Amino acid sequence: MADQISYLTLTGGTPVLAADGQELGTVEHVLSDPSLDLFDGIVVKTTLGRRFVEADSVEAITDDAVRTSVASVDELLKPQGDAVLEADPDEYAEGLTGWFGRMFLREHWVRDRPEDTDE
Repeated sequence: MADQISYLTLTGGTPVLAADGQELGTVEHVLSDPSLDLFDGIVVKTTLGRRFVEADSVEAITDDAVRTSVASVDELLKPQGDAVLEADPDEYAEGLTGWFGRMFLREHWVRDRPEDTDE
C-alpha cells in the first residue's frame, strides 16, 4: 500500500484517479496557501484540457496517486481565474534579457503555453 503524503509534497505528473480507479489525468499543479495551511484543490491535465478537482473531492494523496471521489472527468470544471504564466530561461538563447522580457510580459517575449490553447 502506498504511503499518504501532504499536498505540500505532491508533484506534477502524479496520476489522478476517479472513484472507480480509472485515471482522470495527471497533476499539473496544486492550488494552496501554505502560509495558512490552506489546500484548495488540484489542477489536472486531462484529455479534455486542464480541469479542477476541489479539495473536498480529494480522498487521499499518496506517493503514487491522488484518489478522488469524482466519477469521471466530465464532472470536473475548467480552472477559473488569471492565466498562469511561466518564464523559461532556457527557451531562447537570448539569456537574461529574454528571461526578464518574458517575466515582465513584454509582448515579443511572451508565448502561450500549449495546454492553454484548449480553453
